[in-house]
Amino acid sequence: MELLSLETILDLTSEYGYWAVFAGITLENMGIPIPGETITIVGGFLAGAGKLSYPMVLITAIAGAVLGDNIGYFIGRKGGWPLLVRVGSIFKIKESKLEEARLKFSRNAAKAVFFGRFITLLRVFAGPLAGIAEMPYSKFFLCNLAGASLWALVMITLAFILGKLVPLETVIHFSLQFGLITLASFAIWLGYSILQKRLKSESA
Repeated sequence: MELLSLETILDLTSEYGYWAVFAGITLENMGIPIPGETITIVGGFLAGAGKLSYPMVLITAIAGAVLGDNIGYFIGRKGGWPLLVRVGSIFKIKESKLEEARLKFSRNAAKAVFFGRFITLLRVFAGPLAGIAEMPYSKFFLCNLAGASLWALVMITLAFILGKLVPLETVIHFSLQFGLITLASFAIWLGYSILQKRLKSESA
């Protein structure tokens, strides 16, 4: 669910620069479903246009993602599932959708935190879900940092390069397609892993 239009995001990022990138990604990773990925792409696009610094956009994106997820983790640890459901209802996210995200997360928390960066619903709720599941903080932090770094590097570099060649709307459309391909690949890999485990357990 996106609460901000592309035009608004572009205006805010153009005016506030790195602070807009940092704040937007931090809020999304705290569990507030605002378009953090779009904000990240806009930051990379503006860096490609020479209006922002590529290294600074990358650093602020990673910092915002890590900080937001850490806050989300402790919110989940303290508030638990009922709090997450209440927050989801505010943004009109059905409990069934949250339950689906929780089930996907619980199957393999470490991989969910890392790869969840590339999946919208998991990116928003990975931190709180990790806290709810009482995932060890040190393990969460390392997976979170690694996932945030890779996600920011891919998204910002993609926007930086393509932004010099095509309009912003095309860059965002391309990133959406990339996200869908990543989601499909992850789902295939997850399904294959589950199938392999079942076959091993049946043959044991």
